[in-house]
Amino acid sequence: MENVNYQDIASQIVNIVGKDNIISATHCATRLRLVVKDNEVIDKKQLEKVPLVKGTFFNAGQYQIILGTGIVNKVYAEIEQMNLKTLSKQEQDAIIKGQQKGIKRLMRTLGDIFVPIIPVIAATGLFLGLKGCVFNDNVLALFGADSSMIPAYIVTLVNVLTETAFAFLPAIICWSAYKVFGGMPVIGIVLGLMLVSPALPNAYSVADPNSGIGAVMAFGVIPVVGCQGSVLTAILTALIGAKLEKKLRKIMPNALDLIMTPFLVMLVTFLAVILGIGPVMHIVELKLVQIVELLIHIPFGIGGFVIGATYPLLVITGLHHTYTMIETSLLANTGFNPVITLCAMYGFANVGTCLAFFVKSKQESVRQTAVGAMLSQLFGISEPVLFGIQLRYNLRPLIIMLCSSGLGAALLSILNIQSNSYGLAVLPSYLMYIYEWRQLLWYFLVSILSVALCFTLTCMFGIPKEVLTADE
Repeated sequence: MENVNYQDIASQIVNIVGKDNIISATHCATRLRLVVKDNEVIDKKQLEKVPLVKGTFFNAGQYQIILGTGIVNKVYAEIEQMNLKTLSKQEQDAIIKGQQKGIKRLMRTLGDIFVPIIPVIAATGLFLGLKGCVFNDNVLALFGADSSMIPAYIVTLVNVLTETAFAFLPAIICWSAYKVFGGMPVIGIVLGLMLVSPALPNAYSVADPNSGIGAVMAFGVIPVVGCQGSVLTAILTALIGAKLEKKLRKIMPNALDLIMTPFLVMLVTFLAVILGIGPVMHIVELKLVQIVELLIHIPFGIGGFVIGATYPLLVITGLHHTYTMIETSLLANTGFNPVITLCAMYGFANVGTCLAFFVKSKQESVRQTAVGAMLSQLFGISEPVLFGIQLRYNLRPLIIMLCSSGLGAALLSILNIQSNSYGLAVLPSYLMYIYEWRQLLWYFLVSILSVALCFTLTCMFGIPKEVLTADE
């Protein structure tokens, strides 16, 4: 691998795609992303013969070439030296959004909103897991202590670490969504903070009949409460605020724009949401959470199988960001996230696919692809496996992976296993279950079973004859 000529690989890619066909080039952790004039003129088969190219696909308005972690940076660096016409990220995003319609555009928007906040939610989940371990009486008993001996100030500081992100979740989402919708982010975060202002009755307390706290009645008929845990309300607040802001800035005199535009945006948006949209959206969101929980708990793990077997298909089509919104709602309203537990099994099944191709293939290029894809998958990046192996060599490896993922998810559903966070996959995902030893143990065992099942079935039925022939 040290002798790889990345300049030659970059040249081959550009020549096959067509230098004049490329509008702009960027990259992510594993993929070279090209905005092209016409993806139909690209010879996909010829492109996949280029060394280190593990697969290609067109999605989200981009022609995406799977290269792998580290490799993509080096190839992109060489492409930058070729004097291609490139656009800024904002210009490229505008082109992509213009090409996308309907559900794909919605999924991209949701992805743009939630991807920036995933690290914060994942980190909070780790804090919760560590708190569950350190504050556990069984663990403390090993050191001759118990939870009553922990000083109050430590409990307070730990609670700040574990509760802040979820207490102000609508503010975080509103800030991110406001940026996506093109408004001034500081207005978005203030609007989000208004939704969970301590001056408003807490939504969770109002819902608890034993709390003694009721809604404030506006005009004697409209219940006014905070929007704690309401993801949909936060997104709609940002949408309304950003759209109103952009309209006002077009008509507001320059001398008044600095003060009057934020004033009117915050006033109109807050009143519209808190008096009308918020209560309705919170009810809709709770019903959505209930539907998802019912699906997960369908007897005999049927619901878990459906989620586990279909989630990889959502990843392939780019529709998986829908689940992020549902997971966020579940975490905010229940404190747990069973959805990611079921979805996570496909990552382990992918590891089984890579191991099978590495063991059975007699072609060095395929073995290298399998190792690289597995290393990426171990830390949650699945595209090299999906596009470099499962969709590349007929559909049998993909079907086996879907079945293995579904069966693992079905078992977890029956065992009622659920994480306390999201955003972590495969190896890091174990950290989301350290809050309770039973959850961690069963998750670990089922994940290993998913790897073994997919590995065995792929070795038996999923290895294509073309990779069983040694390189000449």
